[in-house]
Amino acid sequence: MVHPAARPLDGVVVVSLEQAVAAPFATRQLADLGARVIKIERPGGGDFARGYDQAVHGMSSYFVWLNRGKESLSLDVKSPGGRDVLRRLLSEADVFVHNLGPGAVGRLGFGVEALAELNPRLVSCAVNGYGSSGPWSQRKAYDLLIQCQTGLVSLTGTPEAGARVGVSVADIAAGMYAFSGVLTALLDRERTGAVRAVEVSLFDALAEWMSQPAYYTAYSGVQPPRLGTHHATIAPYGAYAASDGREVLFSIQNDAEWRAFCSDFLGDPAVAEDVRFATGAARVANREDLDVLVAAAYARRTSSEVAELLDSLRIANAPINDVADFLDHPVLRERGRWHEIATPGGPVEALVPPIDLAGTTPVMGDVPALGAHTDVLLSELGLDETEIKQLHADGTV
Repeated sequence: MVHPAARPLDGVVVVSLEQAVAAPFATRQLADLGARVIKIERPGGGDFARGYDQAVHGMSSYFVWLNRGKESLSLDVKSPGGRDVLRRLLSEADVFVHNLGPGAVGRLGFGVEALAELNPRLVSCAVNGYGSSGPWSQRKAYDLLIQCQTGLVSLTGTPEAGARVGVSVADIAAGMYAFSGVLTALLDRERTGAVRAVEVSLFDALAEWMSQPAYYTAYSGVQPPRLGTHHATIAPYGAYAASDGREVLFSIQNDAEWRAFCSDFLGDPAVAEDVRFATGAARVANREDLDVLVAAAYARRTSSEVAELLDSLRIANAPINDVADFLDHPVLRERGRWHEIATPGGPVEALVPPIDLAGTTPVMGDVPALGAHTDVLLSELGLDETEIKQLHADGTV
């Protein structure tokens, strides 16, 4: 049995040379599981994400989300002294995660082969744009660029215009695969002794998420259309306006739901047998005619009445919440999914990690100020007070 105080990654040391979203998302999850994450930041500015906005007590919402529970080390890794400090850190670490520009880590002298010689037990994880090989290996990549390159923007939005997904979905996907890749490499190291480098690209991560529309397009010859909140290949599946103007989304997943919907919501059981709507494919082909029937049935009811009736029929549905509605969602509030953490600007409410491991409590540590742990970490590496002062004087830290 796991002791309540123990966390799965207690004792694991992670050094991260990271910025923006993808790699910080991976390492924050490692920190939540108990790993000690040492985040290296540029002196004077730090992680670029610190400056994305000032929404949370003067701090960036991105940085607060992605960097709790980490120790911030201010370090100029381009300087000889900075590279020496990084070398000392990596010689004792378990994991090295980085997402600098193409080739930057290799130019610093910390490529995969050099790392293996420095620390044979070190799991290195590279997060990049398009992979370290191939024709685009040297191209910079950002979230929206990847959404465009993988075709996601062409699927998202309305018939009139494509749209960016409202969160950094390519970065999040890459961060999740980096997280799972590091965990897999650590498990394999413990089981077999083999130490494997991990690489995840934003493009490959989002390409995996694009597999269903890719299959559909490749084998049907037709790309799924953009339909706003409606589903491209299932009908009825989408949001419609009730009599009070509020939209409620619902979906029909099987024939039993379809028959119940026609009988009790549309008020006409015969619709279920209408040749235009009798099968899933027929309903998609005749979506416009079906939408007229659904919209009319919605217009006879308030949004609350729509939701109550769909609930009684056990048909999945949801109002179109805004972010303020989400913040006060009963599933979060009543299940205790908010937890207070500290930031340099003051306390904030953070969401508890979605992975619930029995017998463990996530760390959910503080969000660090830039360089907050620099002197402590340098002391741990064996530098004395004079050496630390000199590094400060040189601008190395």
